[in-house]
Amino acid sequence: MRAKRDRGWLMRRLPWWFAALMMLVLVALWVYPFLWMVSASLKDSLEIFTAGLNLVPETLKFENYQRAWVDAGFGKYLLNTVIVTISTVIIVLIRCSMTGYVLARYDFLGRKVVLVVLVATLFVPAGYTIIPVVDLAAQLGMLNSLGGMVIAMSGGAHVASILLYMGYFRQIPKELEEAAIVDGAGFLRTFVQVMLPLANPVTATVTLMTFLSTWNAFFLPLVFTFSRPDLRTLSVGMLAFQGENTTDWAGMAAAATISLLPVVLLFILLQRHFVEGIAGAVKS
Repeated sequence: MRAKRDRGWLMRRLPWWFAALMMLVLVALWVYPFLWMVSASLKDSLEIFTAGLNLVPETLKFENYQRAWVDAGFGKYLLNTVIVTISTVIIVLIRCSMTGYVLARYDFLGRKVVLVVLVATLFVPAGYTIIPVVDLAAQLGMLNSLGGMVIAMSGGAHVASILLYMGYFRQIPKELEEAAIVDGAGFLRTFVQVMLPLANPVTATVTLMTFLSTWNAFFLPLVFTFSRPDLRTLSVGMLAFQGENTTDWAGMAAAATISLLPVVLLFILLQRHFVEGIAGAVKS
């Protein structure tokens, strides 16, 4: 207890400019790899290795982006990624919100067993499930299709998202449901019109988490597009810059920048809701 008081006293005694300086250093260390990647996307492959840590290109090579977008086919890969990601996010939101709501508000037979099974799936490595997923997709005739990829990406347990919804719904007063029932609302109407709008912070959090995991997924999209290169996503499309003997590092940096910009923009838009969703679910 005394040690905690001493640390608190030390933090209060630190001048504000020193704390701001430390935060600035941490931000610079955190942001530098992204800035280096953007800088590398505007250099030629030789300059990337000779410039060292210098972020200013000698000559801006915007043709790297043209090569990534046109020659490597990243325009098509971006469209595939958007379709797969948005579809997966929608399905995951519907599944996880309803599952979390039922687990939080209803005490049914076998509820604890369901929770134990869900939590147990957290300890199963994702690579162990790829074989049955691919085999099932092949039997359904969905192996080389965007639809099959969406079902495979959204068909997992998504336990973290379910637990976030469950924790958030658990703290909502039961009187809201009772008032909706008195007004004649059934289960689905109560959930959609009353409960789900109250969970907007969690919805934003789950949207961001699912978007990030789906947008950056590599192994599953790779398996689903072995015989259909035209269905590749952005992460799998990076292989187009790696030849048998050489690698187009500048083109790869440009492609990586194209891939990360939507993620960065979405995080900036949803960061406040992301924090509120995590805090609200954990608080309960």
